Amino acid sequence: MSHAPWQRYIALGDPLADGSDGVAPGRTSAPGWAAHLAAILDRDARLGDPERCGVAFSDRTDRDHALTEVVREQVPRALAARADLVSIVTGGRELLATGADPDAVAARLEAGVSALRAAGTDVLLATSFDPRSAPSLRVRRGRAAVFNAHLWSIARRHGTFVLDVWGMRDLQSPRHWVQGRVRLDAVGHRLLANRAAHCLGVAYAEAGRPRASPEA
Repeated sequence: MSHAPWQRYIALGDPLADGSDGVAPGRTSAPGWAAHLAAILDRDARLGDPERCGVAFSDRTDRDHALTEVVREQVPRALAARADLVSIVTGGRELLATGADPDAVAARLEAGVSALRAAGTDVLLATSFDPRSAPSLRVRRGRAAVFNAHLWSIARRHGTFVLDVWGMRDLQSPRHWVQGRVRLDAVGHRLLANRAAHCLGVAYAEAGRPRASPEA
């Protein structure tokens, strides 16, 4: 079983990374995938080393932040906070805009990744989801594919982790999306968190849920 080596995790990005809809009565938001991931990492850290105090988590995602703002404002703040793990899930808004240039979007993302990696911070990136099952977004599929190709190249150049949202078949189902496939529901966020944990080498199925005994 792997044990999380991080002590300070900061989530940066836009709506895919923030809280989901479909919340319980009386609540205005539900934990997003990054918060679920932080809980997984914290649990794994505590199991791995009783001397550690767990993983500190800061959610700095903002639905109003475009990629340029993430790189210009959020990345320096994450560096100042001495984060040792930063997730960046962003770029979707830019790719959906009329006349969007996926090459330029990827270049802006790489500037932020480069700054974080130069400081020794581990980075978790996420590909764009595949919009083929969303009629209103299908026309943007080519842009998303080009952006994803760049993202994998960025990951190789800088040594980052990649959450392959495009390849998650579960997320092709409309039941995990709300607001016209703009936001994930609560189950979708949990699916992303579980996949992200595995991307980071954290065996969540082993750390988070006890296995049944052979006699069960």
